[in-house]
Amino acid sequence: MYHLLRKTKILGQLRRFQLMGNTGIYVSLDIGTTSIKVVVAEYVNGQMNIIGVGNEKSEGLSRGIIVDIDQTVESIKKAVKQAEQKANMDINNVIVGIPSNSVEIESCHGMIAVSGDNREISELDVENVMAAAMVRSVPPEREIISVIPEEFIVDGFDGIRDPRGMIGVRLEMHATMLTGPKTILHNTKRCVEKAGLQIEEIVVQPLAVGSTALSKGERDFGTIIIDMGGGQTSASVIHDNQLKYTFVDPEGGEYVSKDISIILNTTLENAEKIKRDYGFALPEETSPDEVFPVETIGKNEPVKIDEQYLSEIIEARLVQIFEKIKAELDIVGARELPGGIVLTGGAASLPGVIELAKDIFEINVKLYVPDQMGMRFPAFSTGIGLIEYVANLDEIHAVSKGRKVHHMDERVNQHHVEEHVFENNAPTPREEKQPKKEEDKLSNKAKNFFSNFFD
Repeated sequence: MYHLLRKTKILGQLRRFQLMGNTGIYVSLDIGTTSIKVVVAEYVNGQMNIIGVGNEKSEGLSRGIIVDIDQTVESIKKAVKQAEQKANMDINNVIVGIPSNSVEIESCHGMIAVSGDNREISELDVENVMAAAMVRSVPPEREIISVIPEEFIVDGFDGIRDPRGMIGVRLEMHATMLTGPKTILHNTKRCVEKAGLQIEEIVVQPLAVGSTALSKGERDFGTIIIDMGGGQTSASVIHDNQLKYTFVDPEGGEYVSKDISIILNTTLENAEKIKRDYGFALPEETSPDEVFPVETIGKNEPVKIDEQYLSEIIEARLVQIFEKIKAELDIVGARELPGGIVLTGGAASLPGVIELAKDIFEINVKLYVPDQMGMRFPAFSTGIGLIEYVANLDEIHAVSKGRKVHHMDERVNQHHVEEHVFENNAPTPREEKQPKKEEDKLSNKAKNFFSNFFD
């Protein structure tokens, strides 16, 4: 009897623990233009522990888009193998990031009658109202990536985050629907499946980056994320914890290297190494007296190039990227958001980029670098963010994605608790409460803009 009570107590603790975060092993797959990164992490009590990493040069991608499935599959397999060796485990399921190319963001609404005889809203009702919200015309060339609930309304009472357990007759849901080009989604899924992996979740990359690079206040008040990848640079606006706007410029760190290669008449490999070793984004911070050798095509001896000249080459391309993004952000008034800009991605690690971005955008700019041991490089922001995003999904988001929230049997086995004890314990009753509606935190001008533009 004592052992039974002790196991029951453990189960109660596990249930409370479940509400604090999704414990388990997570694997993210970031398919980038220049490299494919696999991150294996153990998530316990809201803390992430990296246990394996794979990083392989990409083959088969251009400007963030898969152009050769077979080459991409081989690159994925190599990256996964590296992560498996370091984590000492087999990888079968992965969380996959989708680039925000041509992603469209729109609001959707669903309404149903509560199905139960006792009118208590269940997980099935949440799934049904989600299905009702998705019943809309989607062009044949596009596919729904995800539907993210914003609020539920029970018999006219709005602002409800989780309606399960409440009593009502009519259930409504307002949500944000993300759709993307079917070609990008199909090719990504095809590559992952051909690599012998199963997709656990597909996440739009800006949402993943925002979950780790932004604080809760920055996600609520409104912040711009600029992710500088190798093949492209994306700018995204997150406000009220939702992705509100995204723009992709098909220029990234690779274009800086190509400029160096063409102007200095050297190979792309040499140009990449020169950029890493001597590159700086602000010419005024460099000296024409500091020179370095460059192996040029058609010459026997290396040519001496000064760092200021190299910096002018780099600056020209970065200014072009930032000016284009600035113009797009100004169309929607995003630079007025209080969170400013958070810069991340592999190309953002170039010295002087933050200072140049501040000069161009004329608002606060800061660099995000992951703080996990061995991962302190902006290029890993997406891989870590994919895990953070999925591991911290609350129960209602999990239900809305069709995932049942009864994983306790697995947790019980991990703690060596017998299955029949779990089955004989009733689930913890849910509290019936309606959270207060959050106040709008934007300035009046930005508030008017978002209400007109995004609604």
